[in-house]
Amino acid sequence: MNKMDLVSSVADHSGLSKNNAAKAVDAVIGSITGALKGGDDVRLVGFGTFSTSKRKASTGRNPRTGEPMQIPASTQAKFKAGKGLKDAVNA
Repeated sequence: MNKMDLVSSVADHSGLSKNNAAKAVDAVIGSITGALKGGDDVRLVGFGTFSTSKRKASTGRNPRTGEPMQIPASTQAKFKAGKGLKDAVNA
């Protein structure tokens, strides 16, 4: 499912127009992104938790040449599925 499929599904299930459903999906994604950028977690009970984790800088190897290279420190987005989502997927 891509974003347009999600917008169509939201429009069908909520009775919203596709334009309004697209605005709603964009607002949810923007809100989650903004919270993660601010260092907050987003907990959706029954669905899951969006969070961030810091990765330290490390030394890796270039797969083409084999020479060492520095991998910079970064912040990674993470998602942990909640019980409701796990149960729905495994049903």
